[in-house]
Amino acid sequence: MSDTPNNQDDPWAKWRKPEASVTVDAEKPAKIAPVKKPVAPVAGTLSVAKKPFSAPAPRVAPKKPAERKAPVATNPQEGIRLSKVMSERGLCSRREADLWIERGWVFVDGEQISELGSRIKPEAEITISKQAERDQAKQVTVLLNKPVGYVSSQPEPGCKPAVTLILAESQVKQSGDPEFKPWMLRGLAPAGRLDIDSTGLLVLTQDGRVAKKLIGEDSGVEKEYLVRVSGEMIPNGLQLLKHGLELDGKPLKQAWVKQLNEDQLHFILREGKKRQIRRMCELVGLNVIGLKRVRIGRVMLGDLQQGQWRFLRANESF
Repeated sequence: MSDTPNNQDDPWAKWRKPEASVTVDAEKPAKIAPVKKPVAPVAGTLSVAKKPFSAPAPRVAPKKPAERKAPVATNPQEGIRLSKVMSERGLCSRREADLWIERGWVFVDGEQISELGSRIKPEAEITISKQAERDQAKQVTVLLNKPVGYVSSQPEPGCKPAVTLILAESQVKQSGDPEFKPWMLRGLAPAGRLDIDSTGLLVLTQDGRVAKKLIGEDSGVEKEYLVRVSGEMIPNGLQLLKHGLELDGKPLKQAWVKQLNEDQLHFILREGKKRQIRRMCELVGLNVIGLKRVRIGRVMLGDLQQGQWRFLRANESF
């Protein structure tokens, strides 16, 4: 009996597909289907790679840069006037400060300030430009031995201002002095008064720092005088000259006063009211017939003759 079923034994044989038989020729290698290479996109076409869908990230508002504190007071009633602060810190005079501000030479906390009347915070940092430094370096200060008949500041009728004595021919030249030029007279002003009938040391300067030090409200720079007097001093008059007198309803600061002889006194003051020594002497019974200022701060009149002048030396200060 055969093991192979026939169609009669397998009723489904005519509908069943025969199993494909595979024969391999040992002499020929089997054929392997070629791997298809990816086709490069044709120029001019857009190839978009598909990405899995993801929800968009929420939008975040960008951070604002840190606000810089304005160096200038926004409220006109707040802060201190810039020119005043510059003067108080000894940078320059108020007049110079206003000029530099107009020219854009002043910086507050690094910001250029060019508006006059600007007010700033008291703790603000103030710097000046190189132009301002050069302008300040050119400013001169001169020492004059003023004669009688010249006024120190505003000219009176029939009198000449002391600045007219600043001429090339009346200069006492020193080693290292700059050459005198007429422009040096521009803005040259007396730093303190000396009466028309008084002689001696008068300082004229273009430098606001020097002026502030000598005549500022809080100036304590000493001024030394030799004074010739006539008359008879009242009892205790010398002590009153030192301390205890009033002028214009205000007590005077303590002074150093010494009587050198019958007609000569030696004064050292730390203030400079109008005709102060003459008025002080009148209060104790004396008349001043001659007054000569011989020192301001650490600067001496020296051997300057009346009508002569010289530059303040680089190693000198008041």
